Amino acid sequence: MGAGIIEIVEVGPRDGLQNEDMLVATDQKVELIGRLVASGLTRIEAVSFVHPRLVPQMADAEAVMAALPDADGVSYIGLALNERGVQRALDAGVDEVNFVVVATDTFSMRNQGCTTAESMEVWERLTFRGYGEGARFTVTVGAAFGCPFEGEVPVDRVVEIATRVAAAGAAEITLADTIGVASPGDVTRRFGAVRDAVGPTPLRCHFHNTRNTGLANAYAATMAGVRSFDASIGGLGGCPFAPDATGNIPTEDLAYMLQRMGRAAELSLAALIRTAQWLETSIGKRLPGMLMRAGPFPAVAERA
Repeated sequence: MGAGIIEIVEVGPRDGLQNEDMLVATDQKVELIGRLVASGLTRIEAVSFVHPRLVPQMADAEAVMAALPDADGVSYIGLALNERGVQRALDAGVDEVNFVVVATDTFSMRNQGCTTAESMEVWERLTFRGYGEGARFTVTVGAAFGCPFEGEVPVDRVVEIATRVAAAGAAEITLADTIGVASPGDVTRRFGAVRDAVGPTPLRCHFHNTRNTGLANAYAATMAGVRSFDASIGGLGGCPFAPDATGNIPTEDLAYMLQRMGRAAELSLAALIRTAQWLETSIGKRLPGMLMRAGPFPAVAERA
């Protein structure tokens, strides 16, 4: 990835689908991921390894991973909340394990049945003993901008968590606005503080568009030096444990903005739009993405 070029990490197959009531068939998930790969995306959060009772949509995680084709340069990510989930992810052959530490105890208890401190202890135990050698281990700090149960989350709390997970070997740290409460000013302050604390550890953003600030926050993050962003095709998504949390920023909308800025990795907007439209038809639900309706500008033929 060249200097100044910004990477999009596709989370639609996991964070996008996990909140859907209608169970999506394994072959449809595999087709979705194949379409995303064909559009040029190279990091895809394909599955999560949570208990099927909690998130039934992800019950077929192993089957999805087994059906995915090998693709040169493509990294498949599996999300995990605990040690059992990490083991399942590694056994399934993921390229990256994305471990979650939630910034508040109330949300952490609802999300993964333990406090924030206990979650960090699990992370440290895994990494300090070389668990999962060969896979890339990253950490998402959930509710890093605000909690649906405890309200405001102090910047110092986020810095403390990021510092500790970085010290235990996180290859990358994602700050997640799980419920979509951040403003561009929040983004600038938090990423600046975390970057000062963790030094060279790469940072990533995960923004939800609950209050229509997602793209503005993404722009602020680019100005703060962030070079990697989560996004979900069509803007699909939410969080089963966060009341009223709507979808992530749409992949195609973010790609359009970054391309107009001259900052995007090589992606096909036409392929992303077709995939968003296909997904909308497949799940029988209108998606919030806007580029899929308005189209790119200028309206010229683009590579498939």
